[in-house]
Amino acid sequence: MAVWFVSRHPGAIEWIKTQSIHIDHWTTHLDTNQIQPNDVVIGTLPVHLASQVCEKGATFYFLSVNVKPEQRGTELTAQQLVEQGCLLQAFHIEKR
Repeated sequence: MAVWFVSRHPGAIEWIKTQSIHIDHWTTHLDTNQIQPNDVVIGTLPVHLASQVCEKGATFYFLSVNVKPEQRGTELTAQQLVEQGCLLQAFHIEKR
């Protein structure tokens, strides 16, 4: 089992480092061909990639944060993520 963290955002990377979660692989883009059964993938993935992760028998945790409209397109700091209730939520996504 490997734990992957997928993000290009410095604030998200800084935030996850405060969560006492061991990360084996840090990447800005996920190649789902590298994902194995029982791996854990954490990040904000497009739905089709999250579905591929789940199809492989891995667990997907979405980095969930309520971004204010005026913050869209800006880089949030780890502190802003905390203030806005950032959390990890497990999802199982299945293509129909």
